[in-house]
Amino acid sequence: MPIPDEKIFPHATGAAAKTVEQHQDPQELVFYAGWFCPFVQRTWIALEERGIPYQYKEVNPYKKEKHFLDINPKGLVPAIEYKGKALYESIILCEFLEDAYPNYKPKLLPEDPFERAYARIWLDYISKSIIPANFRLIQAQTPEKQQEALADFNKALKQFAEKIKGPYFLGEQFSLVDIAIVPWIVRDYIIAENRGFKREDIGSKWVEYASKLEKRDSVARTSSEHYAEIYGRYLRDEAQSEAAKATRAGRDIP
Repeated sequence: MPIPDEKIFPHATGAAAKTVEQHQDPQELVFYAGWFCPFVQRTWIALEERGIPYQYKEVNPYKKEKHFLDINPKGLVPAIEYKGKALYESIILCEFLEDAYPNYKPKLLPEDPFERAYARIWLDYISKSIIPANFRLIQAQTPEKQQEALADFNKALKQFAEKIKGPYFLGEQFSLVDIAIVPWIVRDYIIAENRGFKREDIGSKWVEYASKLEKRDSVARTSSEHYAEIYGRYLRDEAQSEAAKATRAGRDIP
């Protein structure tokens, strides 16, 4: 039986709650977020990592305000309102922040054109291979489907892990590639407890990389509690998010 909407924790907790409190004053950039969403956390990490001023606004996924839907008809988070104009999609937002705030450091994409393109190859890989495999694993219902999905997810992670230069994916620079994957690292205890995932099965390089990423300050400051309540819906394949519906239908995640 689905969890009633009111039982989903309504706001960020832990370190993330403190970060939200620090970003309530009006700013040129308004960040529309859902504390529980891994896609949201990507953009949130980028904002925190670079120290860009922003106003945090929590979006209730079941009671979206008219203004939010006016500027963002899809109603998806993360989204931003910048000088009265709206943008959405997590990686696009992170790249926008690179362009709109060039004087804020550190930059999250390499300056070198080749390295920048190389980073985008792996951003694409995360979006098309790792994240869909993660959703299929979480939503798989039978033991056979779960084992199959776990093998696919592990294979996708291993291919990624082979390319980690260390300590971060591109080497010494913490980059958008790391940001793109770390929200799923923060939440991997869900699949460890419910789907048999083990970081050690991916290899020692992955274990070291994952541990370093989840401890990074910008990641810790945007991480909350109560994720398990949200993921209960995915584990029972009852979630109605766009990602869950796409996975269920065998479509690409929008």
